[in-house]
Amino acid sequence: MKLKNVLIVVKDIERARQFYHDLFGLEMIHDNDGNMILTEGMVLQEEKYWKEFLGKEIIPENNAGELYFEERDIEGFVEKLEKYYPDVKYVNRLMTHSWGQKVIRFYDPDGNLIEVGTPM
Repeated sequence: MKLKNVLIVVKDIERARQFYHDLFGLEMIHDNDGNMILTEGMVLQEEKYWKEFLGKEIIPENNAGELYFEERDIEGFVEKLEKYYPDVKYVNRLMTHSWGQKVIRFYDPDGNLIEVGTPM
């Protein structure tokens, strides 16, 4: 068995597609009307369909998990983030952990937690 995809819930699938393309270069592979598969195994699911499947409310910024990306040029990434999405909500701005890794954490437009760090 292998992990095939990671699904996140979004309110506006096109806005989310653009966000993940702008910042991470993810491309759309398949659009299935409210369920969109992107490169690197990312799946975007529109909130209204997810609510129907689960029968529960969606809780943005629940901090129960995060999407983790690595970037060698993290300062360049921060510049791109601030240029394209100046109103992004940060958990922490660029910082350096005691073990030397630089990281930044923020929410996507739908409250999904993202961490970008330098490779270890």
